[in-house]
Amino acid sequence: MVKDESDFGRVRDGDLLVCHTTPPTWTVIFPNAGALVTDLGGILSHPAIIAWEYRIPAVLATGDATSILHDGEIVTVDGDSGSAVSRQASL
Repeated sequence: MVKDESDFGRVRDGDLLVCHTTPPTWTVIFPNAGALVTDLGGILSHPAIIAWEYRIPAVLATGDATSILHDGEIVTVDGDSGSAVSRQASL
């Protein structure tokens, strides 16, 4: 989970980026992200546009992904259906 810019170094190639939202300064970590799940956002939000530009699946506006998903979980993200599923939770 990425809470702020100090967590950027934890993101490895192909990682799922789980965060509250993505301000424009976060664009630098998108090349490493394999997928994106956010608490907030809409179809014209920064996370949606940047995910589209980088061609990564995204599920936005879950409301509580940052409190449900945890580091180390294996999560399947389906950007077409708008769902993210881990063994412990489904968004």
